[in-house]
Amino acid sequence: MATIDLNSDLGESFGDWKMGMDEEVMGSVSSSNIACGWHAGDASIMVKTVRMAKAQGVAVGAHPGYPDLLGFGRRNMTCTPDELYAYTLYQAGALAAICRSEGMELQHVKPHGAMYNQAAKDPKMAIAIARAVQVLGRDVILMGLAGSEFEKAAAELGIPFAAEAFVDRGYMPDGSLVPRNQPGAFIHDPNEAAKRMVRLVKEGVVPAADGSLLHMKAHSICVHGDNPEAVRMAQVVRTTLEENGIAVKNLRSAALSGGV
Repeated sequence: MATIDLNSDLGESFGDWKMGMDEEVMGSVSSSNIACGWHAGDASIMVKTVRMAKAQGVAVGAHPGYPDLLGFGRRNMTCTPDELYAYTLYQAGALAAICRSEGMELQHVKPHGAMYNQAAKDPKMAIAIARAVQVLGRDVILMGLAGSEFEKAAAELGIPFAAEAFVDRGYMPDGSLVPRNQPGAFIHDPNEAAKRMVRLVKEGVVPAADGSLLHMKAHSICVHGDNPEAVRMAQVVRTTLEENGIAVKNLRSAALSGGV
């Protein structure tokens, strides 16, 4: 049976301000990417979200971003490789400590926003992030855009890698994501999104914005948790995957069963 991990970016509230429907989205996903306080989230939200993930049997990943709360980590920054290494290690290390305090283990690290998009195309940035993941533990997985510099960096350092695709985002012909300010950046119809993901898992292809087909191998697919359609999107995608004979399992469970 084919398997896929279904992940979501969660823990993005801050203090008394709430973003997303974390608990409801967690009911449909197998892995969570928890904000680590720099682009979103805070220490208390991190603890709360890890506990929520544990209660629902959802694996935990760190979602480190740029130090940019005002811009939600979506504005490009110019950082040295040493800075990126430190940024990633600092944030993911904090979440790893919270996981251990709750009797869990950090499953993966997935950079957020502009850090993710820039490093996906920049080999020096990707290597810096991968180095931080490497020192967190030999079983910690680097998650990044399928076919990107993340994959090459993980191979170079000999660390586990999970190729990621996006349920609710459009793709450019080169495999990058359609910029958020351009038409076709988002897939709003849950049924359309679900059909795209079934085809991705079974056939290894996903349509690009120009109508061409991208060939892609994904271990995990992401449904964003910060939009109004997130809960229904996650529910429909999971149900459709399972109806088409595709098991939804977190990355470690899938690896143990031979699915990754």
